[in-house]
Amino acid sequence: MTQYIENASRRRFLKGSAGLTLALYFPWQMAAAAESMGSTEDGDSQAFEPNAFLRIDEDNKVTVIAKHLEMGQGTYTGLATIVAEELDADWSQVQVESAPADASRYNNLHWGPNQGTGGSSAIANSWQQLREAGATARAMLVAAAAQQWEVSAAEIVVESGVVKHEPSGNEASFGELAEAAAELSVPAEVTLKDPADFTLIGRHIQRQDSPDKTTGQAEFTQDIHLPDMLTAVVAHPPRFGARLSSFDDAEARQVKGVVEVVEIPSGVAVLAKDTWSARQGREALGIEWDESGAFSLGTEEIFERYRELAESAGTVAEQRGDADAALAETEHTLEAAYDLPYLAHAAMEPLNCVIQLSEEGCEVWNGDQMQTYDQSVLAELFDLTPEQVRINTLYAGGSFGRRAAKGADYIVEAAHIVKAIDGRVPVKLVWLREDDMRAGNYRPLFHHRLWAGLDEQGQLVAWRHRLVGQSVAEGSPFEAMIQDGIDPTSVEGASNLPYAIANFQVELHTPSDIGVPVQWWRSVGSSHTAFSTECFIDELASEAEKDPVAWRLEMLADHPRHAGVLELAAEKAEWGQPLADADDEGALRGRGVAVHESFNSWVAQVAEVTVQSNGNVRVDRVVCAVDCGIAVNPDVVKAQVEGSIGFALTAALYGEIRLTEGRVEQSNFHDYQPLRIGAMPAIEVHIVTSAEAPSGIGEPPVPPLAPAVTNAIFAATGKRIRRLPIADQLAS
Repeated sequence: MTQYIENASRRRFLKGSAGLTLALYFPWQMAAAAESMGSTEDGDSQAFEPNAFLRIDEDNKVTVIAKHLEMGQGTYTGLATIVAEELDADWSQVQVESAPADASRYNNLHWGPNQGTGGSSAIANSWQQLREAGATARAMLVAAAAQQWEVSAAEIVVESGVVKHEPSGNEASFGELAEAAAELSVPAEVTLKDPADFTLIGRHIQRQDSPDKTTGQAEFTQDIHLPDMLTAVVAHPPRFGARLSSFDDAEARQVKGVVEVVEIPSGVAVLAKDTWSARQGREALGIEWDESGAFSLGTEEIFERYRELAESAGTVAEQRGDADAALAETEHTLEAAYDLPYLAHAAMEPLNCVIQLSEEGCEVWNGDQMQTYDQSVLAELFDLTPEQVRINTLYAGGSFGRRAAKGADYIVEAAHIVKAIDGRVPVKLVWLREDDMRAGNYRPLFHHRLWAGLDEQGQLVAWRHRLVGQSVAEGSPFEAMIQDGIDPTSVEGASNLPYAIANFQVELHTPSDIGVPVQWWRSVGSSHTAFSTECFIDELASEAEKDPVAWRLEMLADHPRHAGVLELAAEKAEWGQPLADADDEGALRGRGVAVHESFNSWVAQVAEVTVQSNGNVRVDRVVCAVDCGIAVNPDVVKAQVEGSIGFALTAALYGEIRLTEGRVEQSNFHDYQPLRIGAMPAIEVHIVTSAEAPSGIGEPPVPPLAPAVTNAIFAATGKRIRRLPIADQLAS
C-alpha cells in the first residue's frame, strides 16, 4: 500500500502560485531543511522543500529543475528526459531551468553534501532520484483526478501529458490538475515504470538547449549586463609563483573607457566600460614582477627529473602476487616508457564571472561547476554566510573540468576585484584566450615506466607500472581522497587494470616541487594511464606474436563488459580483414585497438590511420563501442562520443603546453592547435543494449583514442609512438 507524508511546504507554495511544486522527502534532511527555511509569514508550520526537481504550472508547462551545469554535454536533456518519462509528460511541454546553489536540496549524490557537476556523474547520480520525482508527481496528478472524477485511480491512465479516465470520458491536462494535486500529501513510496514501457528514454528527442542556442536566447556569462557594471581583465605574472613588485598605471588610465586600475593578489586588474578598453588598458600598464620565487624549469627539465624518479621504487598503489620476483625469474621481459605533456582545457568559452555585492550579500552569474565550494570560498572572502552567496548558474561554453577550479581561482579573482573597489558596482571578469591558456591548471605532465614478463607460452605473468606526476586532488576540495600518499586520480586506469595478471604492481611518485598549477582534465587520470597501458599491452601482444584483440580477450574472462565492447568494436570494424590501399603514393595504412573503463563506463575503439610518405598522420575512421548502461538519450550519447573523439584526437595529434624556463609558450589556437573539421575522421558509434543504470558518458570515450591511433600507426609502419603529441615524430 502506498504511504503518504505531509506536504509541509504546500501552503507556502500556494501563496505564490496556483501550480504544483514537487519535493522529495528524505528524513535525515528534514530538520536541516526546515531550520534553513524558517517560519512562514502567517505563523504556519515551517517550510519543507528538499530536493525540489519539478514544477507544473497552470499553463501546463513542466519545468525540470536541473542541479547540474549544462556545458554542452546534454545534461539538461538527460535530466529532463528521466523526469518526463516517469511523469508521462509530452516532451513539448517540458522545459529546464538551473537549480539555485543549495546543497541541502541539490547535492551531487556521488559527492556527499556538495552540489556540483563533474566526473561524468550528472545522469548517473540523478537516475533513481529523478525517476522517483517524476513518478511521485504522476501519482499525485492521478490521485487528484480520481478525487475530482470520483473514480478509482487504478482506472486512470496518463499519456503524453494528458490524464484520462476512459470509461467516463474524463480527461485533463497536468496544468488543470496542478492546483488540486498540490493539496494532496506527497506519497512516500511510488512504483517506477518497467523499462520495457519507456516511451522517451532510449528514443530520439530534441535536445532541450538546442533551440535557445540556435536562436541566441541561451544566456552565457558574456550576456550578463548589469547597471553600472564594469568589465575587468587581469595582468598575471609571466611565471608561476612570481609576485607583483610594482606597477605604473598612468598610461592605462588614459585609455578611453578605462575607469580604474587595482592591485589584487593574482596581479593587476584593469576595469573599463567594455572588454576591449580593459584589454587596451592592460597593455598600457608598466609592471615589474618579482620572479625570485617563481618556477623556472622547462618541459624537458621536468621530464628529466621525472625519469630520474622513475629509476627508484615509488609508493605502492596496488599489488597482487610478487611482480619483482616474477620479473626476475622471467627470461622474456619487455620495458617501455611513455611521456605525456601538460594539456590546457581550451574550452570555447574562456573563463568569466560576474559578481555584485549588495546589503543582502553577494550575487554571482557564471557557468558554475562547483556551487557549494564556490559559495563557501566567496562567503569567507566577503565575511558572509554561504546562504548569503547566491549563484545563478548559466550555460557554460564547455569546461572539461576547468570551471571546477581548485581554490575557485577565477571566481576568487573576480571577488578580489569587487572587494578592491568596495563593491560599489558589479564587475564582470573576462579571461581572454591568452589568459586562459597561460594561467595554468593544466592536465598534469606524466612519465610512465612499465615492465612486463611473458612466459614460454606467451602468457603475461608479471607487470610493474611506475607513474610520476603531480596530484590534481592535492589542494582541492577532494584532497581527502589522497590516502597513504596515493592520489587515486593519478593511478586510476592503471591500478584497476582489468587484465588477468598474477603478479601485478603499480607505484606512484608525486613530486612536490613542481610549481605548475594542475587540475582534472577530461577523463582525469585515465587520460594518461590508458595511453601507457593500452600501448604497452599492444607491444606485448606483438612480442608474444598474438592478435591484439584475441590476446586482450584471453585476459578479460572476468570482465565481461570490457570484453563485450571490445568484441563489438572489433566486429563492426571488421577486425582481421585487410584495409583498402591508401590513395596517396607511398602512404601506409593500419588499424589499431584499445579498450578502457572509466566512470563506470566501458569503451573500445578501433582506429584506422593513413601515414603519408612525409610522416603526416591522418585518422580515417574510428569505430567505437560503448557500454554506459541504459542510454537515456542515444543521440546525446552519440554526440558525446563523437565530441570526445575529436577532443582526444586534438590532444593526441597536437596538444601540448610547453614551458621554457618556466614560461608557457602557447597562447592561443594558432600555437595550441585544435582539430580542424577536415581532419575529423568518420566515426561509428555502437551503444551496447543494457538494463544497467546509466553511467558516465562525457569522458569515457577520451582515454582509448590515443592508444588506438598509435597502435594503428605501429600496424602501418612498425614504429612505436611512446610520447604525445604525435606531431612530427614520423617525419623522415
